[in-house]
Amino acid sequence: MRLFAIDTDNTVTAFPAAERIPEGQEQFASEKELAKLAANWPTERLVQIWNGFAGVAGPFGDLKPVKKFTDRKTAVKRIWTAIQKLDSGAPETTAATPETAKAAPKTAKGATKEKKAPEVAGTKGGASVPREFSKKAIVLEMLRRKEGATLAEIAKATDWQNHSIRGFISGTVTKKMGLKVESTKREDGERVYKIIS
Repeated sequence: MRLFAIDTDNTVTAFPAAERIPEGQEQFASEKELAKLAANWPTERLVQIWNGFAGVAGPFGDLKPVKKFTDRKTAVKRIWTAIQKLDSGAPETTAATPETAKAAPKTAKGATKEKKAPEVAGTKGGASVPREFSKKAIVLEMLRRKEGATLAEIAKATDWQNHSIRGFISGTVTKKMGLKVESTKREDGERVYKIIS
């Protein structure tokens, strides 16, 4: 039987049953014991613990980060299932901090980090690359055309409302991706948006 310990930084460590748990760490050996400990924790801590596992290379790569759990019981069950993937050999750990739980998941100690997607030319600090044929990719392609694109053309291609299109252009394209968008009115009064280099 393995013992698990969690410290104040939400680092979960798996120990062989015979090994002594360091002072200042809470220990548990079953889902029931974890649930008893978690009853006194704020729900934010459960999210931080989960997000410490989610996305970590190796056994946790298939887990996705969460913003919240539906209830404490679900959180405990999912965390318990995840920590069963820790190797029973030498003590292994995974950690979450308030900063990493809200941003990107933190890699378990000793694990190698997954490679980041390459940065897109002309974007700020590696803004996400749109999936091929996604609505985001379609709009970007339309905005890169020599003649640009009108709200009506983008709305027809994406089924987005006009306010959503303007928000996407202003928020995602210009602010997040750092691209310059030119907005002009044609002779017929139609507004045209175009990415300029």
